[in-house]
Amino acid sequence: NDHINTHTGEKPFKCDFCGARFNQKYNLNNHVKTHTGVKPFKCKICEASFHRKCFLQKHMTTHLEEKPFKCEICDATFYEKTRLNSHVRTHTEEKPFQCDFCGAKFNRKHNLNDHI
Repeated sequence: NDHINTHTGEKPFKCDFCGARFNQKYNLNNHVKTHTGVKPFKCKICEASFHRKCFLQKHMTTHLEEKPFKCEICDATFYEKTRLNSHVRTHTEEKPFQCDFCGAKFNRKHNLNDHI
């Protein structure tokens, strides 16, 4: 299980391009795309493409004009309520996503997934 490597510090996955080492194959695969230029996630509105899905998702917000969800603390606006909720946790320091193995807590689910 790659998650165990997070706790043992073992990094068995090595980049053939630069020698960087990773504790998870997923992280190595994402890293290798920075060398190969592979960008499989393409914007359907403009010509932009990205090597990670999360970067495309963030980019897509630039095409949205309506952002009806507003942060009451700093007035930031969002096109989805889930993104507002995630943003608000940066103010409250709430960390609802917990690792079942070590108990580490995170404010965003993707941060937990990166940890695992």
